[in-house]
Amino acid sequence: MRNRSPGASKHHPQGASASVGAPTFGDLGLHPQLLDALDARGYQRPTPIQAQAIPALLEGRDVLGIAQTGTGKTAAFALPILDRLLREPQRLVARRPRVLVLTPTRELASQVRDSFAAYGAMSRLRVEVIFGGVGQGPQVQSLRRGVDVLVATPGRLLDLMGQRHVELAAIELFVLDEADRMLDMGFLRDVKRIVATLPKRRHSLLFSATMPSDIADLAASLLHRPVRVEVAPPSTTAQRVEQGVWHVRKEDKRALLARLLSDPDVDRALVFTRTKHGADKVARTLDRAGIPAAALHGNKSQGQRERALQAFRDGRLRTLVATDIAARGIDVPGITHVINHDVPNVPETYVHRIGRTARAGRAGIAVSLCDSAERPWIAAIERETGQRIPVLGAESEPPRPSVTKPAPRQPRQQATANPRRRRRRRSRPTAAGRA
Repeated sequence: MRNRSPGASKHHPQGASASVGAPTFGDLGLHPQLLDALDARGYQRPTPIQAQAIPALLEGRDVLGIAQTGTGKTAAFALPILDRLLREPQRLVARRPRVLVLTPTRELASQVRDSFAAYGAMSRLRVEVIFGGVGQGPQVQSLRRGVDVLVATPGRLLDLMGQRHVELAAIELFVLDEADRMLDMGFLRDVKRIVATLPKRRHSLLFSATMPSDIADLAASLLHRPVRVEVAPPSTTAQRVEQGVWHVRKEDKRALLARLLSDPDVDRALVFTRTKHGADKVARTLDRAGIPAAALHGNKSQGQRERALQAFRDGRLRTLVATDIAARGIDVPGITHVINHDVPNVPETYVHRIGRTARAGRAGIAVSLCDSAERPWIAAIERETGQRIPVLGAESEPPRPSVTKPAPRQPRQQATANPRRRRRRRSRPTAAGRA
């Protein structure tokens, strides 16, 4: 079914819709310059996590935010941070930002920077982003001129700290975004090294889609009497996502994927693979099948990643094949389908994946291609989410283009081999004949 349901994104920055009767941004007491910027972009009412987090942050409280992807959490911390900077202006100091936002990936860092720039468009606040994979020269020059908000990935930040291009002694607000993905990517030690250099007197915010024990311990050490805001249980799948699973042989997955993507109802699809090599193979297979696709993973240059994302955003590319780490920073409206070419072995990862669709009040479809070795992982996902995933087709059934309707059962044919077997029996000589 074609996903054409009207969304509410024009009213809610970067996230799900708010309920009728919810407060407006003006009701939250944000700075007039921010309200003007929001109004210029057509944003009127906050999402649930924004409505909960913004008042607490405006009061100067630490915040622990737990929300599934697509809920508008970036605006939930960006708006009150900008509000504070506007109400308490200070002269820029070289290499000493006032705000630090740590993110796990380059894509997410760029998007967070863009959000700060958009909401602060009516102000003169300076926002800079630093990450690896590109030359550090322009980043160093920007830090020397002074910035209010620094958005960074851990590796590049530690590099520049080691070269004394940036100092964190003046940090007033610290945001750790996508904390659970930091853990998954092995950045937790780097994060702790960075936190150890921050001033003791500061406000801290931690946002995570899930709350494993290591992240809970980090939050306890990082936050002081935080306000906890939570808009969905950690392992709850997006409510508007229509899910399904195809049971298919591993060697048939790419052929089935090509058939599914040939359905004209698939307007914009995000395909997940387990490995970088797998993403490249799937993208090449789709190209050969006449389905333009690009792979997105950590081995791609920053230019390649940005070009692929831009083509995906503006509709020139209908299919993007990505690994989990690379896709963490993808915030593209209008993704109609998420397809798991490889089923994840962690239920929380499944939740993150399918959360890329059904954003901003829209519906979405998520399909998993499951081989025999992955069936226990589907069972684990169902146990964790408390939902049964409908089976759309099985190995013995021919692949169909539809990603939402089960394949009809094929009528059982009359056995054609039995008559031959019966003929062989009739041709055997009897015992009397053999005698």
